[in-house]
Amino acid sequence: MLTLGFAMKKQTTIGLFFGTFNPIHIGHLVIANYIKEYAPITELWFVISPQSPFKKNQTITDDRHRLEMVNLAIDKASGYRASDIEFYMPKPSYTIDTIGYLMDKYPTKKFSIIMGADNLATLHQWKNAERLVELCQIIVYPRPGYEPINSNLNANVLVVNAPLMEISSSFIREAIKEKRDVQFFLPPKVWDYICKMDLYR
Repeated sequence: MLTLGFAMKKQTTIGLFFGTFNPIHIGHLVIANYIKEYAPITELWFVISPQSPFKKNQTITDDRHRLEMVNLAIDKASGYRASDIEFYMPKPSYTIDTIGYLMDKYPTKKFSIIMGADNLATLHQWKNAERLVELCQIIVYPRPGYEPINSNLNANVLVVNAPLMEISSSFIREAIKEKRDVQFFLPPKVWDYICKMDLYR
């Protein structure tokens, strides 16, 4: 396992940041910004997931709202993209299937997977986890309470010293439900969209 705390020469690689982004917040953007600048990737795609196999009972805001909020958050910034690829794939969505589809669609591109240390801890439970690590480098950012160590699947894992972010989408949803003002936890356009669409009330 490698640890990265300084800039490296970038490869032609797409970093895939999977998540429900329900909603996307400044914590997501800080991590994405850090990884794009300090990890060996040239672009970062936010892959909006419709359903996690590990959260089958989770209630998720409509896909199109979450896609629009990601687009508003990145606001056409160079090197960032919102991807709705998993909206059109069988549910629940499995990362290995998404990677297979993307590799077929973009045969000249390389892909890395971006995840928090909390997800790394359960990576061995994912569908075809060993094959996934063979196909993609796993870029891991810190999460509170988790050490980024996986003894079974660490050969292709890169740990980055991104800022430790304790903001969560669930906290934001609950705060909005309680009619609290959390506008500074979100990009301004995302906050305006949430208010306009009356989301999470």
